[in-house]
Amino acid sequence: MIESDLLNYLTDTEKAELLSLLPVWLPDPRNIPQCMAYESEADVIGYGGAAGGGKTDLGLGFAGTKHRRSIIFRRVYPLLEGIEYRGKELFGAKGYNGSLHRWVLETGATIQLSAMQYEEDKKNFQGRPFDLYVFDEATEFVESQVRFVMGWNRSTYPDQKCRVLLPFNPPMDEAGEWVVRFFAPWLDETHAHPASDGELRWYAMVDGDEKELTSNGSFEHNGEIIIPKSLTFFHAQLFDNVILQRTGYGATIDAMPEPIRSLLKGNFNANKQIDPFQVIRPAWVRAAQERWLNSEPSTVIKSMGVDVARGGADKTVISTLRLDRFDELNKYPGSSTPDGATVAILVKNLLGEQKPIVGVDVIGIGASAYDHILYIGDALGINFGAGADGEDKSGKFHFANVRAKAYWLFREALDPDYNAIMALPHDNELLGDLCAPKWSIKTGKIYIESKEEIIKRLGRSPDCADSVVLAWYAANNNDNWGIS
Repeated sequence: MIESDLLNYLTDTEKAELLSLLPVWLPDPRNIPQCMAYESEADVIGYGGAAGGGKTDLGLGFAGTKHRRSIIFRRVYPLLEGIEYRGKELFGAKGYNGSLHRWVLETGATIQLSAMQYEEDKKNFQGRPFDLYVFDEATEFVESQVRFVMGWNRSTYPDQKCRVLLPFNPPMDEAGEWVVRFFAPWLDETHAHPASDGELRWYAMVDGDEKELTSNGSFEHNGEIIIPKSLTFFHAQLFDNVILQRTGYGATIDAMPEPIRSLLKGNFNANKQIDPFQVIRPAWVRAAQERWLNSEPSTVIKSMGVDVARGGADKTVISTLRLDRFDELNKYPGSSTPDGATVAILVKNLLGEQKPIVGVDVIGIGASAYDHILYIGDALGINFGAGADGEDKSGKFHFANVRAKAYWLFREALDPDYNAIMALPHDNELLGDLCAPKWSIKTGKIYIESKEEIIKRLGRSPDCADSVVLAWYAANNNDNWGIS
């Protein structure tokens, strides 16, 4: 920052000369989190918390001063207006092409503004490398979009640092909860090894599953050289951003209703807005997870649930129910369970000498696993698409199919109004999966979103939830299995 009194002693030519030597942007030295993030060497940086913490300036500042080829995303184009306006304040309108939404700075650096409204729009950016990706308000995006696109974060210049910046406020619904899992050491208060702001943690994809590593060294796995990526996160508050704080923006936030006010103040633990068409509420799952911590597992396995991977990023998930308490889930990359025989071996190893009911989703490739599990125990092939009898506890509604019945009865088992006793393991992926499905009423029947509909909406498959629901349904609803 240049003191205005100093500028008064300079001629116009001297002022122009001096200003030309300065970067187009520097972080405000009074905004400590912004300064720390700007100097961070992490490959992936999470930044934010409270509204007004300087997220937009950080993204534009990185693009204008430290990168050659940058792209800044919002979910839809109209939301780019604020970034465009602030960018013109920093870089000027000269060099900006409004039809292309792109700056070409005097240094030759380019800054592209773009959007990914639909999940499949991520394919529009396949093979288009940028050395800086900014997903502004990252909770607006689905995780699959971010992970897919950031795969092209690279540069042909060996001296160019490549990075991904994810600025966001706390998610207001379960669709954005993936950011908490993504930056779990900094945002998940139950994480076994919490991290401090700016601390680097190292991660790598191994057999399709992300693993946290103890060091940053590259290593060989199945003939492939794997190079870990570093992650970090910085909490930012409105009071860190002195410039915006002076505008009275804090009073605007204080006038918001709860829980929006707490979320915009950066409280990641504030209650999310309740969607009346959410099948299972987050508070119910968290209560079940608290019961899990305060209970001991039985030695007797009551049932198992097997949701077999359908390829791609899906996982094969096996859940074990002991009375009313689930074990920690067993998750396997889809690539490691190529056939039904392999799945059956995994089930047999988990069962030992016991032979409980094993509920298997038999739609698609699960049929092969069901056939093989029949040889080792009491397998039940559950077809979520089959018709179902029975009704909900109110006695007013019937079920459109077995999926609707299974999920709705599982909902009732978690509902505190019905004296819930079920215990679930602390697993953020399971929490997100269970809270993902929406419901509706048509012609007096309860409908639950299909797995395909959820994948289209959120960009991920709720494999963990399906496995748990399969196990519970197999053990508690033997009057109608929905066997294909």
